[in-house]
Amino acid sequence: MTKISLDPLDLAALLCSRVCHDVISPVGAIANGLEMLEDEKDPEMRAMALDLVKKSSAKASAQLQFCRLAFGAAGSAGADIDSGDAQNVAAGLIADEKTRLNWQVPRAYMPKNKVKLLLNLCLIASKAIPRGGIIEVNVTGAADQMSARVEASGPNLRLAHGVAAMLEGHADASVDAHSIQPYYAALVAQAAHMSISARTETDKVVLEAKPLAENMALAS
Repeated sequence: MTKISLDPLDLAALLCSRVCHDVISPVGAIANGLEMLEDEKDPEMRAMALDLVKKSSAKASAQLQFCRLAFGAAGSAGADIDSGDAQNVAAGLIADEKTRLNWQVPRAYMPKNKVKLLLNLCLIASKAIPRGGIIEVNVTGAADQMSARVEASGPNLRLAHGVAAMLEGHADASVDAHSIQPYYAALVAQAAHMSISARTETDKVVLEAKPLAENMALAS
């Protein structure tokens, strides 16, 4: 495997493609629902169309709020972010009738890049349980030396090929719109002076982010 370094323009383009891919489905469903409302006269069908619009609008809003915090600037450079806000956007995107989010993170203002990293790990965990399950998020330590552990458990558990290597900044293939998110998570970890590990155990996927060794030495 080789170390990958993307051109900034390619990174921006692939991230935009990823966000558009996630948002286009609920937006398309909204358009379909509105067309049904415009043409349909049957009250029952109109109620179904209105329900589709409401659910799809909520999903699109959740996707955009999550992307703003996980991928976007979300405040000025160096700003801290309320972990409660991170919990809300993670729950809005991930928690549904199939998936439960168990958020064990102290309510506090945390460095922006560490919040972004935590949300990216949550997203990777959610992709590892396509049929739903439980995602547990734990954070320990002070803000400057915090460690995070995200576990995913559920049926058809699977960490996609190459994700673990990508989180370490390596890959055995070129980065594309499907793999850009774990690659980006590795960049965020680097900016937060943390390292990431990913592994699959018997009944769960475990993602861990820890301070780099040199940071621990400086803190001591």
